[in-house]
Amino acid sequence: MKNSIPKGKFDIKATEEILIRFEKSWEETENFYSELICQNDGWGKVIPILELIQSLKSRGENKFFRIGTSIHHLIISRSVEPYLRDDQKFIRIIAENDKFIVAFSEDAKMYREYTLSSLKDRCIVNLLKTLKDTLVD
Repeated sequence: MKNSIPKGKFDIKATEEILIRFEKSWEETENFYSELICQNDGWGKVIPILELIQSLKSRGENKFFRIGTSIHHLIISRSVEPYLRDDQKFIRIIAENDKFIVAFSEDAKMYREYTLSSLKDRCIVNLLKTLKDTLVD
């Protein structure tokens, strides 16, 4: 095959494209939450999610994950495309009043789920580490 990549090498253009897509997803999602908070009363409950996005981005996690929304849920994945297939793992964060539901799932299969009072909980770091160990696809 002409386009095959030799063992031990990687396609720099493909990697750059993935990084561009990941970064764009962070910008779009950060803007979504900012607008949701500023333009709608009662959505202050998602301020910690916006702060989490900004904190993770400042630590460089935007190079490893795509983020997006499903309604007002934050979705973190390793998907190159904006829509998840049934076989792709993801983290979902939902703001509910004074708590957050954080789940690590794959389609209908739930691996872990936590109810947290703060998004600064160590379990989020652990879930991100677990997700980071999955392939980008």
